[in-house]
Amino acid sequence: MDKVFSNKRDIAIFVGPTLLLFFGIVLIPIFVSSYYSLLEWNGVTKPTFIGLDNYVEMFTDSRALNSMKNSLLYAGASVFIQLPISLLLALILASGIKGEGFYRTVYFIPVLLSTVVIAQLWSKIYNADYGMLNTLLTNIGLPHLAQDWLGQRETALAASFIPTLWQYVGYHMLLMYAGAKSVSPELIEAAKIDGASTIRTAFSIVIPLMKPILKVSLVFSVIGALKIFDLIYVLTGGGPFFTTEVPSTLMYTTIFDTYRYGYGSALSVFIILECLLFTVIINKFFKTDY
Repeated sequence: MDKVFSNKRDIAIFVGPTLLLFFGIVLIPIFVSSYYSLLEWNGVTKPTFIGLDNYVEMFTDSRALNSMKNSLLYAGASVFIQLPISLLLALILASGIKGEGFYRTVYFIPVLLSTVVIAQLWSKIYNADYGMLNTLLTNIGLPHLAQDWLGQRETALAASFIPTLWQYVGYHMLLMYAGAKSVSPELIEAAKIDGASTIRTAFSIVIPLMKPILKVSLVFSVIGALKIFDLIYVLTGGGPFFTTEVPSTLMYTTIFDTYRYGYGSALSVFIILECLLFTVIINKFFKTDY
């Protein structure tokens, strides 16, 4: 093994292509976008260097600030609604209930579906004329609650949360399930012998030992919420009246509808820095000696 790692040529052969892809697909586009963010440019004419003006505009524009607020709300819903549900399901399945494999597969199925398909599915569920949700409300005697869920400013944002939470509950559940299954059965059995209840065992033994996987799920959940695009774009397009708009959809419309490549690049840099910042914060929060 030491001989393998000491052979620099072999290391370069195996690592080189990956590094080239990383630089070409990740780092170089980030640097290019960072440069574009300092320009006033429509993609055709000669660009004009304007320094940090795009960033100043971004943090003083009410539409951009609203999109940032929405992305933080998505992240909050993912952390405080989606992850607890995933953890609960993971703990129940890991306890060895009957049909464990079947339920694990069923919960994971939405993850396998394309996000565009998910958005189209839920747009039909929410449809004001023939949607399943309004039909259900009418059939159970609550027709006064039926409404245009995605077409009203009061309900559009909350309605757009649900498909995202529903789609990735199974993903985080599977990660946490693997973490719960990795806990030594001897520890759980010892706790039961000492008289600990199932809930006490979960909170005192299983969940603390799942911290590494909980950190991974938390990072994935927050970053996924901050950079969400396709579901919102297909489901609402950021409407109505920018109610559901997030930085990624604003970036897309800014670049491809108004041809402001500089301002759109500033938004993309903001998304990258925001994701990095929250990743660092989460890593600091979960910092342990393991």
